[in-house]
Amino acid sequence: MIIKKMHEMGVRSEHAYMAAMASVGLSVAAWMGSLKVEPGTGLARADRWGIFVGEWAPTFFGLGLALSHYEQQDGTLTADVHEFRQPQKAG
Repeated sequence: MIIKKMHEMGVRSEHAYMAAMASVGLSVAAWMGSLKVEPGTGLARADRWGIFVGEWAPTFFGLGLALSHYEQQDGTLTADVHEFRQPQKAG
């Protein structure tokens, strides 16, 4: 039901996959940022920030898979498939 509603709102599997990849990058940025902005709090706090943001990635990947499955059943999954053809020899 939630996946169908998300699909109807225009959310596609590619969006969820991009959000997952962005959360991985944000996790590293949050970890590094916490080390630099809050130097007195130590490595443990930076690790917690990085892990907190990093936990979003599996959720977004899971939503991407669920949306992809729904798109395959719904017939709205699009893919650019190019057929490879061997050049024909003359004569």
